[in-house]
Order: sequence, then C-alpha cells, then structure tokens
Amino acid sequence: MSFEDLNLNTPLYNALDDLGFTTPTPIQAEAFNVVGSGKDMVGIAQTGTGKTFAYMLPILKNLKYSTQENPRVLVLVPTRELVVQVVDEIEKLSKYINNRVLGVYGGTNINTQKQAVAEGIDILVATPGRLYDLALSRVLQLKSIQKLVIDEVDVMLDLGFRHQLINIFDILPERRQNIMFSATMTQDVDALISDFFKNPERVSIAVSGTPLENISQTRYNVPNFYTKVNLLTHLINDTETYNKVLIFVAYKRMADRLFEKLDELFHDELCVIHSNKTQNYRLRSIEQFRNGDNRILIATDVMARGLDIDNVSHVINFDTPLYPENYMHRIGRTGRAEREGKSIAFSTEAEQEAIGDIETLMNMKIPLLEIPAVVEISTELIEEERPQIKERNNPTKRKNEDVAGPAFHEKKAKNQKENLGGSYKFKIAKKYKKPKTKGDKNYNKRNKRK
Repeated sequence: MSFEDLNLNTPLYNALDDLGFTTPTPIQAEAFNVVGSGKDMVGIAQTGTGKTFAYMLPILKNLKYSTQENPRVLVLVPTRELVVQVVDEIEKLSKYINNRVLGVYGGTNINTQKQAVAEGIDILVATPGRLYDLALSRVLQLKSIQKLVIDEVDVMLDLGFRHQLINIFDILPERRQNIMFSATMTQDVDALISDFFKNPERVSIAVSGTPLENISQTRYNVPNFYTKVNLLTHLINDTETYNKVLIFVAYKRMADRLFEKLDELFHDELCVIHSNKTQNYRLRSIEQFRNGDNRILIATDVMARGLDIDNVSHVINFDTPLYPENYMHRIGRTGRAEREGKSIAFSTEAEQEAIGDIETLMNMKIPLLEIPAVVEISTELIEEERPQIKERNNPTKRKNEDVAGPAFHEKKAKNQKENLGGSYKFKIAKKYKKPKTKGDKNYNKRNKRK
C-alpha cells in the first residue's frame, strides 16, 4: 500500500513528498479509515511506528478552513517534550494547509499562552495540567472540540493524570470523536475506555511484548554500578560504532550520578534529561542530541517516552527496567522507520528477575555476552548496593537496650517511686489532714483548737 491508496488531498500529498514518505506504516494504514469515519478508536501499536501521522492524516484531510477562535481538535500528551514534538509533526503535514496549531504546557508563563489562545487556534496540543488551568481561566473555550486525541495514554496514567483526564472529559462537549493511542493495554487504560468511549473500534498492530525485528538485542551481567560505568565507557569510546547513543537509567538521582562520572571523559558529547531539569535545559538537550551536537543522551523512562529521534544507533539500558513493557518502549527508540538498531542491557544480580520477565514477555532469550577482559571489574559499591541489615518490622538497627548509655545513673532514693496501690490515698490524706467530709471545711481548724 502507498499513500496514494488513502485518497488524501493535494496539500497533504505535497507535504508527504517534501518529507520523502511514500508508504504508510501498518498503524497508519489501519487507522486511517477508522479515524476518518468519525468512530471512537483505540490504537495499540509499538512506539516508533508513526502513531502521530496515523491520527493526524485523516484529521487534517477532513479539517475544513475556519476563522473561529476556539479549537476544534484537541491532542493530549503526557510531557512537555512531546507537545513540542507533536506540534512540529503537525506543522510539517500542514505546510500547504491554512490552519493554526498551538502547543501549551506547564513550566512556562501562562499569560503568554493565554494571549496565543485568544488569537484563535484550530488544533491545540497540550499537557493535561496546563490545559485544565487554561480552561478554568475561561480564556480557553472547549465547546467547539470535535475530536479528542489522547496519545501515550498509558504514560499519562502512570504519571497520575487520571483525575485530570476525568476533569477534562467533564468540560468537553458530549458529542465528539475520541481517539486514543497507547503502546500497552493495561487495566487502567481499559477502565478509561469503558468509562468514556462509545463502542470504540480497536486497531492493534502488534502484541505489546513483540520485539521489533530490526533491533538486535544483547546483554551483559555486570556486578555493580562502577563496573557498569567501566563497561559503558569502554563501549562508547568507539565513536564510529556508537555514533548516537541513548542511555536509560532507573531514576533521576542515577541520571545525575552517571552524568557526573561520564562528564570527565565525554564532556562535549554528553547531555542529560530528567524531570528535575528546567524546561529550557530539557528542550536544549533533546535538540542537541537530535541534531548530533551531542552524541550521548542520558534519560529516565518518563522523559524519553514517545520522543521521535532519528538515527539512534544504540539504546543502552544502564539499569534494567522493573516493568518489562518499559524495556520495549526503551529499545523502540532505536530502529525507527524500519532502520536497523541495536540495544544493550546491563544487569546486576538483583536485576536478573527483571531480565527473566522481559524474556518471558518477548518469548525469546536475549543473547548474553562476556564482559571484555580489558574492562576493570570494580569492587566499590554505591549506597544502594551496600548490604543493609534490616530486622522484621524494623527498618533501622535496634539498639541494645540492656546497655546503659553514657549519661546513665541510678536515681536518687527520694525519686524512686513505689507503687503503693490503693493505700496511697490514705497516706496522703493523713499527711495533709484533708477534711473528713466534703462540706466541713473548718474541720481541721476545730481540731487544732482542741
């Protein structure tokens, strides 16, 4: 099948010719008629298969010219970086179409975005939080939305956007087309579909655990963090083979730690991206990596999901992901647009169970390689790798309560209390000569006179 078979219009054909695209990907071919028909749709396809064009081609074909100010198409994505990327893709397809596209996201001045919204838009691409803020401000009116696209919905739910999505559904018009794309089908995704979609047609291109055939996978068993650093350094020193490397780590602290270690050797070739970095820093890191100014990008899972970066030669899993589906998303960053790609995984003994889960999901074994002899095997451990003594129901080491502390001393005799039981009140009454009856306040005085 070619794009000619999809019966597009001339402006779209001209844009595709400029981009050099002649053949639609499977998800683009399967989704085109469903999206174009106006039915609700759920698309399940692996990352890197062209999902953005899959929903934008039929939408742009049927989007008529209008001068109204309120948006007619709303695209929700989980991260700021994806907003920028999707807007860029839409603008490429809209090169010969007269429409207005705007991207909005948090972390920037909302007043600037309010002004842009007020000037009028046709297609709005947004993160859920900033969209809701703009809608509450009444500057953004959603009453004209005809098509709602939720891209990377599984990531949105992972990031805790479920309540924000539900709030957005409540303020959207009831009569609209819902289009959802996800790389994995989870219980949360299924529940969202059941609650808000009307008899959606499902388009599934590949099982979520099916590895992309054009990606070569290998792995190393590595004892600890510092040995991983030594092995990684050995590999990426080969600049000709490892010409564009995306390195995945488990969390933000690990990203900064690895960046600090590699920065000594690869200062001008290295950049890092995670959610604690400023918006400008993150966008600059992605652009520098995309343009080839930086050869190596260190990233966490959330920040790199859905990013479309061409010609990534290698994806290196510095940390093995806990969830096997995340491994599929990671390796999907290479081998895009049917090019060949390579993925490498480093796994400690603690990560072997995760490797087993990944191999079970893919129904294949990842070839195991020996660590090259020139790579130093370190015995130094980071804090997370050191053995910790933990007792049941007690995360901290219990002190020996039988040993006296440095300031311990016996109490003085007068301070040692004695449990006198019920007789105590009688002794107190005798000592202080309390009245025998409540009403006789002068009893003690009379006894004194006697």
